[in-house]
Amino acid sequence: MKILALDTATEACSAALLHDQRINSSYVEVERGHAERILSVIDALLAEAKLRLVDLDAIAFGRGPGGFTGVRLAASVTQGLAFASGRPVLPVSNLRAVAQRVLDSDSTVRTVVVCNDARMQEVYWAVYARGVGGLAELLGDEQVGRPSTVSIPAGATTPVHGAGRGFRAYPDLAERLGASLDVVHETLLPRAEEVVRLAAADLAAGLAVPAEQALPVYLRNDVARPVASRG
Repeated sequence: MKILALDTATEACSAALLHDQRINSSYVEVERGHAERILSVIDALLAEAKLRLVDLDAIAFGRGPGGFTGVRLAASVTQGLAFASGRPVLPVSNLRAVAQRVLDSDSTVRTVVVCNDARMQEVYWAVYARGVGGLAELLGDEQVGRPSTVSIPAGATTPVHGAGRGFRAYPDLAERLGASLDVVHETLLPRAEEVVRLAAADLAAGLAVPAEQALPVYLRNDVARPVASRG
């Protein structure tokens, strides 16, 4: 299985290549310049593996939620690569990628509450459980809202970890959830390394889609309107 993955939904800019059951990846955090970096990183990964785009089985990307410009960039780059190569596409949730990062780092974790900073005094958040094969499975829905709206489902299997920079941006979030959280990983951002791991399972499950369906997910549909004016 050969899958290329990319992610630019946050200040992290990353790409990963699954080839011969190994993952090679590149990750850097930058405030801007994702568009200039991502294609050169992709070229370098493919060159190192001696692969062309047409040799791939699929192209995956972090489809959001995340920053409007970054999510749109990831989707458009993926569409361009997929149309040029005739490869199918695998959109992967950025929240799920963060949850997978925690699950892979600690085999004892059973539930992960992911909160990524959405700016405007809000967070993108969702809750994931450890599923078959150790993969993150969504409990409920992905949401965007004030930190006060974040909750852990009753009966969530422990231990429960929190993850994402929403916890760092809004310290009262972890304080409010309190004893419900065993550990908080407040520095984590989504990475293409987890995107490609999740994409491999999705490809095996027959979830690949054509290039025109490489669509971003924003959750927030009124990004241009001040938060105080929204209901």
